[in-house]
Amino acid sequence: MFGIRVVAGAFVVVAALTACGGPVSSPGPASTSPATTSSSAAVQPSGTSAVAAPEQLKFTAKTVDGKDISGADLAGKPVVLWFWAPWCPKCQREAPGMAAAAEKHGEKVTFLGVAALDQVPAMQQFVQRYGLQSFQHVADVDSSVWKRFGVTAQPAYAFIGTSGQVELVTSQLSEQDLAQRLSRLA
Repeated sequence: MFGIRVVAGAFVVVAALTACGGPVSSPGPASTSPATTSSSAAVQPSGTSAVAAPEQLKFTAKTVDGKDISGADLAGKPVVLWFWAPWCPKCQREAPGMAAAAEKHGEKVTFLGVAALDQVPAMQQFVQRYGLQSFQHVADVDSSVWKRFGVTAQPAYAFIGTSGQVELVTSQLSEQDLAQRLSRLA
């Protein structure tokens, strides 16, 4: 009986530490791993040029509201993808700041939430609870969009410039750091 309690207790500790990507990050600099992507222009039939979509944006998905979305439609725009899970305490703490950032920078930067590791009803409740309706959220129930960006834990961010350059941040960001990164994108 004692052995079962020890194993169960160890499981709870491991689950708590890994639930949101490990222990809470220190306020130091976020770890980043910039991913370079093609930034060559493609000629459209109308004769206008557009930035080729980075490989990571070549996806189609459903939003938490059931609408179709194409990542390639974001090419050539400044974009931030926020990778989150409804049950994640770090994501819950970041949600009000993301809502405020989208309100402040939403005219210049496109925001896209990418929810995973749960089911759509929980994702919808999270969006509602934290007032995140000002931008769309992918219901990434199979984590396929997360995999395209190499995201393995939440929260994480992908900042995509107009040239198609992708910078992946795989740690929690302070509101100040987020604001600085968004200002550089705009």
